[in-house]
Amino acid sequence: MPRPPLHELTTETLADRAYRAVHEAIGSGELRPGERITERGLAERLSVSPTPIREAIRRLEQDGLVERTGPRTVVVATIGEAAVQDLAEVQVALRGLVARFAARHATPAQLDHLDEILDDADDLAILVQQHRAAGRSADRQITALLDTMQRFNDTVTACAGNPVLARLLEQTSVFSRAERRTRLLERVTADDRFGVDRYASHRALVRALRAGDSAEAERIVTEDARGGLDDLRRATGHPVPDQLTAPEQPPAS
Repeated sequence: MPRPPLHELTTETLADRAYRAVHEAIGSGELRPGERITERGLAERLSVSPTPIREAIRRLEQDGLVERTGPRTVVVATIGEAAVQDLAEVQVALRGLVARFAARHATPAQLDHLDEILDDADDLAILVQQHRAAGRSADRQITALLDTMQRFNDTVTACAGNPVLARLLEQTSVFSRAERRTRLLERVTADDRFGVDRYASHRALVRALRAGDSAEAERIVTEDARGGLDDLRRATGHPVPDQLTAPEQPPAS
């Protein structure tokens, strides 16, 4: 008997969808730490059977995003503030490593797509300025702008062609994503010039990726991610640690 084509593996596909839906809900803050989740409730909410829900929950448990409290009940994991800060540090390093891999593996089509995304961001930034100048709300355009820049980051991750790195990056960012988005939205709303320097660094990143300059790509992304983390710490009242410096090497004998 011939094997069915992959697209007919409905249970696996639905489990993937359920996993992503819950993962995104946790990352966005829709599902809060400590919130109770039942298999039946998720199945009804996502309009699927309990089987893919059980598989999705098993994967979320492995990721440390939920904790089991009963045979068919879990709660969203609660992670301490110190751990969130530690994960954010790891995320900075991972983003730099993703950029290094992207410089090695990005295709011309992917690089062209990155330029197109930045063009979209520029258009949205102009619309934001126009709405503000006319005294109109730019909330919708600002939200679209943030979504566009997230699309840029996701595309860079795809350019790396490294599923292990992509998964690690997703795992380290999920607990701080909602807070980061809130703080970034506040900055864009308050600062008419926000985005100019960041987009310049994004353009520089694409140039480094095109040149295959992995060290420069890693430097650009690490500095940008570090700056974003420091801004988040200041906004949330956390101290910004001094930059770590490499230890001095002993003189050659």
